[in-house]
Amino acid sequence: MIADQKRFAATLAAFDAANAEDPNLDEGQPKELLYAQRMSAMLARFAPEASEVVRLAVRAQHIQRWKTPRASYPMDRQGYLQWRTGLYKFHAETAGRIMADNGYDAETIDQVKAAVGKKGLKVNAETQLLEDVSDLVFLEHYLAGFAARHPDYDEAKWIEIIRKTWQKMSQAARDFVLAGEVSLPETLTPLILKAVA
Repeated sequence: MIADQKRFAATLAAFDAANAEDPNLDEGQPKELLYAQRMSAMLARFAPEASEVVRLAVRAQHIQRWKTPRASYPMDRQGYLQWRTGLYKFHAETAGRIMADNGYDAETIDQVKAAVGKKGLKVNAETQLLEDVSDLVFLEHYLAGFAARHPDYDEAKWIEIIRKTWQKMSQAARDFVLAGEVSLPETLTPLILKAVA
């Protein structure tokens, strides 16, 4: 249920305008704008009754991600984790600021920031739903490209990556994949099914 349709639409448009500034392109569109639209589309398929908080959170999950490049942190495991933590905070703060500009109350802003900031995974239903949607989008739209960038990975490495993603997902999201509701990359489907068996 959307409390104020006009405010909601204006906020999504502001998120999209921020992501449209992405200088990186994917399929001829600003990369993070396309990602955000894919997130909303997957949410509509997987959880059409999702709350306003989740609808806002999925659209803002990667907001202006290019402003915090991976190379701005040390290129090791520790640096990667610091980068991810920094991103969660940056995305949450950016989304919260845009929501405040559009008249959202502090409580709703805090809920969106908690989901975008990945707070309470497995215990916060809104954070878990955001995680499910991002994992489903990864499997459908980004796994094949990721595979193309890592031709050196062997089967064991792929099984480990797929299992890590699978572990983060709720049972409902897993069932959604197994029911054939997600278009898996053809070349990797046998490997995915082997990993999650």
